[in-house]
Amino acid sequence: MGSCRAWAPPELLVLSVWLWVSSAGPTHPPGPALRVRLAGYPRKHNEGRVELFYNDEWGTICDDDFTLANAHVLCRHLGFVAATGWAHSAKYGKGVGRIWLDNVNCAGGEKSIGDCKHRGWGNSDCSHEEDAGVICKDERIPGFKDSNVIETEQSHVEEVRLRAVVAGARRQLPVTEGIVEVRYKDSWAQICDEGWGSHNSRVVCGMLGFPAERKVNRNFYKLFAERQQLSYRLHSVSCAGTEGHLSLCAFEFYRGNASAACGAGSPAVVSCVPGPQFATGSAHKKKQRQQQQQQGQPRIRLKGGAKVGEGRVEVLKGSEWGTICDDRWNLLSASVVCRELGFGSAKEALTGARMGQGTGPIHMNEVQCLGTEKSLWSCPFKNITQEDCKHTEDVAVRCNVPYMGYETLIRLSGGRSRFEGRVEVAVGAGTGEQLRWGLVCSEGWGTLEAMVACRQLGLGFANHGLQIRLSGGRTPFEGRVEVKRGSKWGMVCSEGWTTKEAMVACRQLGLGYSLHAVTETWYWDASNVTEMVLSGVKCAGHEMSLSHCQHHGSSLNCRNTGTRFAAGVICSETASDLLLHAPLVQETAYIEDRPLHMLYCAAEESCLSSSARLANWPYGHRRLLRFSSQIHNNGRADFRPKAGRHSWVWHECHRHYHSMDIFTHYDILTPNGTKVAEGHKASFCLEDTECEEDVAKRYECANFGEQGITVGCWDLYRHDIDCQWIDITDVKPGNYILQVVINPNFEVAESDFTNNAMKCNCKYDGHRIWVHSCHIGDALSEEANKRFEQYPGQLNNQIS
Repeated sequence: MGSCRAWAPPELLVLSVWLWVSSAGPTHPPGPALRVRLAGYPRKHNEGRVELFYNDEWGTICDDDFTLANAHVLCRHLGFVAATGWAHSAKYGKGVGRIWLDNVNCAGGEKSIGDCKHRGWGNSDCSHEEDAGVICKDERIPGFKDSNVIETEQSHVEEVRLRAVVAGARRQLPVTEGIVEVRYKDSWAQICDEGWGSHNSRVVCGMLGFPAERKVNRNFYKLFAERQQLSYRLHSVSCAGTEGHLSLCAFEFYRGNASAACGAGSPAVVSCVPGPQFATGSAHKKKQRQQQQQQGQPRIRLKGGAKVGEGRVEVLKGSEWGTICDDRWNLLSASVVCRELGFGSAKEALTGARMGQGTGPIHMNEVQCLGTEKSLWSCPFKNITQEDCKHTEDVAVRCNVPYMGYETLIRLSGGRSRFEGRVEVAVGAGTGEQLRWGLVCSEGWGTLEAMVACRQLGLGFANHGLQIRLSGGRTPFEGRVEVKRGSKWGMVCSEGWTTKEAMVACRQLGLGYSLHAVTETWYWDASNVTEMVLSGVKCAGHEMSLSHCQHHGSSLNCRNTGTRFAAGVICSETASDLLLHAPLVQETAYIEDRPLHMLYCAAEESCLSSSARLANWPYGHRRLLRFSSQIHNNGRADFRPKAGRHSWVWHECHRHYHSMDIFTHYDILTPNGTKVAEGHKASFCLEDTECEEDVAKRYECANFGEQGITVGCWDLYRHDIDCQWIDITDVKPGNYILQVVINPNFEVAESDFTNNAMKCNCKYDGHRIWVHSCHIGDALSEEANKRFEQYPGQLNNQIS
């Protein structure tokens, strides 16, 4: 289990792609008829990933609802008599480009896959991890001829890499310079550089995750090539520079014995410029920082993606961030976005809010890039009206990113699926020492750390940690209850132990109802790893690897080093994304002087400021700033409280259940950030108050129903319910900032925590309050946020 043999050699940068040419040699423009081909690796000539040529673009089929009848139709289209099976979950590797078909349902007698029932061309909610493949019976239909059929000579290539030959570059990732090689059969072959130009290099760099190419010293590589025995596979490669992958360029294969090929040339060599996130060396990083400072704040960003280089595309216009409508969105435009952000070309151009819905304005529509632009703003586009597009049409991208090898330094063990388990990390990389696997100390382990671990693993998002454990059970759902007090774990006495106490324990454990980042794991010891090698891990949540987070380094400091105290995670491919409807706060804010005799329940739930304890109860009053909160779920998964309904806490005074002790924080801040009043709101009831059109409500609190917020729905906390306020009795007149933060303790994972805060300017004169300029925390430009923080206050009751 601890062997390193399966790791990719660090000097090799590998990217799975596909190339297709007909048996005649160079590529030609496709015909209008639907074409089908098999691709992927490893495979035989009668099996592979299904790819369709539609609308001048190759794409794949999602495996949702895929059947053997679908495979029969595809195999007959390819000239085979029938199908013997089909494959799911990208068995033959992940494709690139569009996912053309989803939920395909063939009867079996159709002549083409396009004649079968499906949800529409290009309409899919899948990723390329769900690409479907087929296995055809190795028997041809008599007399069938079709150029789509893969010949046994293997007129295709499955992988491309840069092979570094400079000594220092072999040990360094990412590999930015080297000889371009393509996989041929069980080895690697070179490309002849006759006619090779910068456009070809640009395409290769984009495929490998780099935004641009640069000049390279070919004389050095020519000397190197003269001493090597090379095997050339491709020649006459001619790219325009805008292709998303090499398969779209014109090229020719060497046929038969290629030992004497490329007589007047050398192997093609490429040198790429890494983006800021992947720059190596202090000098290179300094240069990148200087360029960024000169350019100012970026005018484009990605939001809501689980992995580096993917997310919803948002652009800055004026001083406000907004989204892009998906009309005519394609790989050329997506590649401009990816390169502008410091990544390579685009793998996928996603439509239909596949990375969650944005908020605010929709700034662009019908973007039509040529692929050569430096910025998306240089591409032709249309301004739109509110009737043209909705946020359900927000675009997103998945970009090619450089291979960094981070996923080889982390693994999960002992879980019930590949998405969960105890976290094990490899230490010693880059030090010359032999790598060794070890555990991560769970002290301080929470949602942000777990999200970084899941990102490094390539498994999406993760949720929060536990502070209670079970031990000695036959399954993860049973065992002796052990709780943590101070720095020690202990057992619970059984005297008086009943179902009620067991429900509280299960609530703390969170078993059976939700996903968690696990701070004390119950996973079986599936490996022989017992040593704790990493402690003090504290992440901001955006890092690409746990090694990028703060940690104790070689000075391990973990009070409990047993395997049961190791950190663990449960990852999820999707997550919720909550945000507050800012205009409603501004519209509904007002002051109420509420008598103390009406605030006993609120005091019991700590909804008043600390000075309320010194008041002359039940006489007098408290001054409350009240407002409504409308909380939307714009993510890709329902927002569910960490605890299941049978473990919620009953509050007798208000006569309701709390599924989360603290769901929101309410604060009044001075312009310099000093807190002068605060409040908090438990989740009195998380439910779907209203939903978007065509979205059905799933959660309702009545009759002890399940709590949560469905994707596309919102929960409304009206201004007139208890604790929907901030106690400002002790606040002096002045200029302030009203701040509301949802899910402040990261109890439930979200795809984006940067939009959980809302801020408003407010002026309080001791009698009245003016609230205005309410906005989500990341909705404005840096300059606009600075102006907001320096707000001088209202001079009159007119808000311009």
